[in-house]
Amino acid sequence: MNNIVCIGIGSMAEAIISGMIARGGINPRQIKVANKSNQERLAYIQQQYGVCGHTSLEAALTDADVVFLAVKPKDVLAALTAARPYLTENMLLISVAAGVNLASLEGIIEKKMAIVRAMPNTSAAVGLSATALAANSLAGNAQLQTAIDLFTTIGTVSVVEEHKLNAVTGLSGSGPAYIYYVVEAMEKSAQEIGLDPVTAKQLIIQTIQGAAEMLNQSPKTPQTLRKEVTSPGGTTEAGLKVLEEHHVQNAFIACIEEATNQAKRMGDEISKEIKKEISSLHF
Repeated sequence: MNNIVCIGIGSMAEAIISGMIARGGINPRQIKVANKSNQERLAYIQQQYGVCGHTSLEAALTDADVVFLAVKPKDVLAALTAARPYLTENMLLISVAAGVNLASLEGIIEKKMAIVRAMPNTSAAVGLSATALAANSLAGNAQLQTAIDLFTTIGTVSVVEEHKLNAVTGLSGSGPAYIYYVVEAMEKSAQEIGLDPVTAKQLIIQTIQGAAEMLNQSPKTPQTLRKEVTSPGGTTEAGLKVLEEHHVQNAFIACIEEATNQAKRMGDEISKEIKKEISSLHF
């Protein structure tokens, strides 16, 4: 793994670049970034991380080993079509474009390339992403391991079959927003019970971090840990009874299921659009 190229330099691309340099031991000179439209953003990424910026895909992709596709789903066809002449079969393509399946990516590049789809989440910005990877049949163990190593620099990595990525999107891809939603409610309740915002925020964040670490370190199930905190007739039991009366657990289950279904709907629509556009180009 000598040269890494990132096509697109949005927030996710920046998180990956930052992680590779800070925690992956990768020299910034090994990384090239390509962006045609936003020169100010390109200059910032170059200055901030010491990587090499290009507006030319040909220049960026010369001698590349790993190519990150980090553009919006609607821009995948245009970006890969422009890059296609400079992609070679010995490169590893890693896509973080949500919803764009492996078949669509293969259809665009029209080359026998190893491809890995990645579903990180926004916690990548602080090196704590929960990322899932799915690879095509041309990706060997070494290439998949390369992808695992790169995404480990921004958090944890799980390898799944591609059809499970929709579930990953609904669970962990959108997951940070669910936690923020709960924190919003806790902050509002803190105000109602007379705590100042600064104190409340500190208590809430530490409570969440502590609970997460308990889940990480303890062999006990969440249910067991919950029961251990819930003394009969105590404050926790009183609070949990209210959550049960409002069917909060069922609401969360329905929330994640609907997010998963929406991920599938969006992915199917994106794939149809790409297939249609590819067909029109070949007509």
